Amino acid sequence: MENTESEFKENPENKPKEVETDYPKHQDDPGPSPQAVNEDNDKGAGPVIKWGVPIIILLLLIYWLFLRK
Repeated sequence: MENTESEFKENPENKPKEVETDYPKHQDDPGPSPQAVNEDNDKGAGPVIKWGVPIIILLLLIYWLFLRK
C-alpha cells in the first residue's frame, strides 16, 4: 500500500467563506446559505444525550445486577 498525499488544500488566509448571495455565479464552489448560518441551534441532541444516556446506563446496570438469571 502506497502512502499518498491528500488532495485537501487549506485556505492560505484561513478565512471562512462568505455567506452565499449569488448562487448561480458561484455554483462550482458556493459558500454556506444564509439559512444555514443564521439558524438557531435550539433543537440539538445535547439535552437528549445529557439525560438519556445516564438513564439507559442505569437501566442496563439494574438489569445486569438483578434480572440476568
